[in-house]
Amino acid sequence: MKPVSILLLLLLPLSGYAQDKKGPPPTLRSILLEQLRTTHNQKEWFVPANTAVEGLTAEQASWKDGSGNHSVGQLANHLVFWNREELVKFKGEPPVKFSGDNNETFNNFDAKKWAETVKQLDDVMTEWEKAVEGADDKKLEEWASTIAHIGTHNAYHIGQIIYVRKLQGSWDPEKGVK
Repeated sequence: MKPVSILLLLLLPLSGYAQDKKGPPPTLRSILLEQLRTTHNQKEWFVPANTAVEGLTAEQASWKDGSGNHSVGQLANHLVFWNREELVKFKGEPPVKFSGDNNETFNNFDAKKWAETVKQLDDVMTEWEKAVEGADDKKLEEWASTIAHIGTHNAYHIGQIIYVRKLQGSWDPEKGVK
């Protein structure tokens, strides 16, 4: 119960913002869904994942700047892996076999499957939203911190995707980041 109380206190400043929008007061479910949706396909304060990867060719998705940064494809592959991994746990299903080496989640990207990676990213984020919509309040309370961290993790790597695209010259600033 303590982590849920802390989370709600941390999110309290957002309630003023949400109240400006008119409507019912925010709930834990609505806040978690907002976090998931704004990192998926709903533009708010930052660019969502679908926009961040939109329009890239497999060649562009594989591009690296030579400084050790990951490619857009590697970042997207990493997001697919970890969103899936946590979703499987949330649903109570057995997790996939994983060595524990986080580098694998980036380095298993296959440029030939770029379109599939983009679809998988959209699919797993949609599945997360549906899972949160359908979960009971007790499960949401138990998972609130993890789900909030998933949104933060997604936002972090989406920012990296935009950065790589800017370095590459493939980012359209009209999509949200100048």
